[in-house]
Amino acid sequence: MKKQLLLLLLLVSSYGFAQSLNDYKTVIVPLKFEFLKSENQYRISTLSKFNLNKVGFDVYYSNQVVPNEINRCAVLNYDIVKDNAFLVTKLYITFKDCYGKIVYQSELGTSREKEFQLAYTDALNKAFTSLYELEYQYNGGTNVALDEKPEKKEKLEKVEKQEIAEKVEKTEQAIPSVVIDPNELLFAQPLAGGNYQLIDSKPSVVIKLYKTSDANSFLAQKGNQQGVLIKKENQWFFEYYQNDQLVSEKINVKF
Repeated sequence: MKKQLLLLLLLVSSYGFAQSLNDYKTVIVPLKFEFLKSENQYRISTLSKFNLNKVGFDVYYSNQVVPNEINRCAVLNYDIVKDNAFLVTKLYITFKDCYGKIVYQSELGTSREKEFQLAYTDALNKAFTSLYELEYQYNGGTNVALDEKPEKKEKLEKVEKQEIAEKVEKTEQAIPSVVIDPNELLFAQPLAGGNYQLIDSKPSVVIKLYKTSDANSFLAQKGNQQGVLIKKENQWFFEYYQNDQLVSEKINVKF
């Protein structure tokens, strides 16, 4: 009976979280988290923004200016918390409102990878799994000042989109992008934990791949671009966002 009651409480709690998240559209991602030593270390901020955009949120880094017309209490503050554990990396994500109250807390993402880059990436992706399962959908809750007129809101959105398109995100590490010839064959070199690195004929590492729960999809990092490598009709494509536009590059890979 106690187990059934606990399960019911968890389900009710998760439903409440989901309903609350749907009231928000805008999320702020910090450049530095408490458990890391430097800004965007291991590209955790970049990975967070990528996943949050994919969920459906409008995302700003903490060093970016959120338009004044957006009600500050309609903005969620994103954070990653690390649990202390021996030989295991454990992370979970939280969203807090303007009063510091937790609106949503993800399930714990764990990884036994030894390399920090792999461990944090793996654990964070697993933490995001529970967020994806909520099937977030913004319900139209107030995300701007209540007295804002529709004409003013439309003008603001145009200006905001133009500013975002023109602004180069300074948080990205200055790693030169790699141009890949779609006809060049890349070889998948296995790494620990089911991960790979794609190498060319030199050989040089061109793309790093991190496994997901789908055998036909990898989290991928090419230079300063964070995206996914996905299989479509027996062809592999590297997909990522650039200036809020989806870019898809055909990659010739041999596993």
